[in-house]
Amino acid sequence: VPIGAIIDGLGAALDEAEQGGRMSGGLILCFLRDRGPDEAAAILAAAESRLGSLIGVGLDSAEVGYPPGAFRDTYAAARDLGLHTVAHAGEEGPPPYVWEALDVLGVERIDHGIRSMEDPELVARLRRDRIPLTVCPLSNVRLGVVERLELHPLPRMLAESLMVTVNSDDPAYFGGYVGDNYDACVQELGLDRNQLILLAQNSVNASFAPDQRKAALLAQIDAWIRGGQDG
Repeated sequence: VPIGAIIDGLGAALDEAEQGGRMSGGLILCFLRDRGPDEAAAILAAAESRLGSLIGVGLDSAEVGYPPGAFRDTYAAARDLGLHTVAHAGEEGPPPYVWEALDVLGVERIDHGIRSMEDPELVARLRRDRIPLTVCPLSNVRLGVVERLELHPLPRMLAESLMVTVNSDDPAYFGGYVGDNYDACVQELGLDRNQLILLAQNSVNASFAPDQRKAALLAQIDAWIRGGQDG
């Protein structure tokens, strides 16, 4: 199937979902790190005709043995095309992979990143630069990265004032949508109302949505807070 057909189909689904203004989204073109940088470069080149439908590029699949730095040239090319950059790092892989994603690939956002907590200097860097971390608690447990949810580092990440968000990863594989992850964090990690509000605000600020859309979403959160709802 041509990559253009895939992007067009996903884009049409997004357009349909956005009707009514209840949700919005964008497509991130992800490279499978175990397939190597040559394939990543070829995929980016093949997708250039659909740049208007993409907001960024990402790096996913198995981390260990596939350091981010190998994809330096593809990420540089993506930035030249005006695309945002993110990468999976520090989930299965060690903290040095997060450093590489930041300093070699120049990513704006780290997907997962929970093993960053093993490196105090990295934690300080993430906090200083307000680098978003898209944490996926249920997925982390299903993949065995965290033995049990009650052992998840999310509360410590919040205590360190990191810009963490809660996400679903792949619900079809891991069995939990965003709401399920929030609920599990309350039940197993004891997150309180203020922490949930902060996570929601972080999610908006960490997104690549247009500023006007971010402002509207943050206003909805503020209205919910003022309304005194207890969710």
